[in-house]
Amino acid sequence: MASSAPKLVAVAESRRFMIDCFKAVKVPQAHAEAQADLLVAADHRGHFSHGMNRLEMYINDLAINSTDGGAEPKVLKETPATAWVDGLNGLGAVVGNYCMDLAIKKAKTVGVGWVCAKGSNHYGMAGWYAIRAMEQGLVGMSMTNTSPLMAPTRAKEAALGTNPLSLGAPATNGDKFLLDMATTAVAVGKIEIQRRKGAALPDGWAQDPNGNITNDAELGFSTGCLMPLGGSELTSGYKGFGLGAMVDILSGVMSGAHYSTQVRKWTHAGADSAADLGQVFIAVDPNCFAPNFEERMTDFNARLRGVEPTDPSKPVLLAGDKESQNMASVDAAGGIQYLENQLKTCASLAEKLNIKPLAFN
Repeated sequence: MASSAPKLVAVAESRRFMIDCFKAVKVPQAHAEAQADLLVAADHRGHFSHGMNRLEMYINDLAINSTDGGAEPKVLKETPATAWVDGLNGLGAVVGNYCMDLAIKKAKTVGVGWVCAKGSNHYGMAGWYAIRAMEQGLVGMSMTNTSPLMAPTRAKEAALGTNPLSLGAPATNGDKFLLDMATTAVAVGKIEIQRRKGAALPDGWAQDPNGNITNDAELGFSTGCLMPLGGSELTSGYKGFGLGAMVDILSGVMSGAHYSTQVRKWTHAGADSAADLGQVFIAVDPNCFAPNFEERMTDFNARLRGVEPTDPSKPVLLAGDKESQNMASVDAAGGIQYLENQLKTCASLAEKLNIKPLAFN
């Protein structure tokens, strides 16, 4: 028997569904669109861990008022190059877009903009904000702390978040370098996707309650102890631990937000208290330094991509290449192919919120 065609969801339909979900829990239209744009961008790029997978958690937080869907960020203190912002417990994308736009404005005026935010929530993929700066011809960086999920090297309890960082640098003709990475071995969403698939975890992703490496996705998820980037101490996991701590210092400690074990736990059922996450958004005008930055980036990228690969069928990829390829594949196919488990969650959300269910191509 021929297998049935995959269920594909158009990018615009995924966005529509998420906007409707947010509006059903009283989020203003503009804020609903900002959050949905961020989530569908992650799915379009193949980062399912940071897209629709997060929708239910946001909705549950909004429904119990642990996140304020209508909050507008405000500046507490600023200089020509810096700003300290209170997100007032608003949606992560609303706070993040506001802060990066402010950093961009400052960079265009004085060459650099550095904005720290407290009182924020989960802000999706860190690269979203670097992209925002790149679209203005700037180098963009962003970092955030998260709920404790990383076990420090030699520890069996979590004391840092996945604490991602991003860097986006534009090149010519739409090319770019776009790094977006957790400082844990993987983002917790990757564990969730393995659970949705019913698949095992690779070595070095997560620990069991005794601090040993586990391949059991259910156990890894319930223990909530991801390993640092690099894995164990033997394979230099202390470097990931150090990077995660660096992110928390620049985002949590510097902004006056919660940090380390001060940050509350977060589950699919929502959280009973505000996250008060700390985040940092940096925009830099490369024209303040050596000339022809974008042309030099194009040459830089070409040199890295041009290195002879170990397997000719697998060329060297730069940060951002895989995502660009995934977007092209989605566009060619006519939609995003979500996991069946995810589609069931969406169907339940549609029924619960009394909105139009997802339509398929």
